[in-house]
Amino acid sequence: MNQERFNLELRKFLKEVGVTSQREIEQAVERALADGRLKGNETLSARMVLTIDGLDVAHEVQGAIVLE
Repeated sequence: MNQERFNLELRKFLKEVGVTSQREIEQAVERALADGRLKGNETLSARMVLTIDGLDVAHEVQGAIVLE
């Protein structure tokens, strides 16, 4: 295995996950604010699950997103 290439590909994947996830969350919050489902002072419970086909990986991260 080419460790340098692996690290580059891994960083590229994680950057894509971060950028697209942030965009999805921002758009969902904007829609919820616009239609009154959120007031803008909530704390949202969030969970991200990483799975990798072919490997026995199931990693979960939980956290909170504060809107105030």
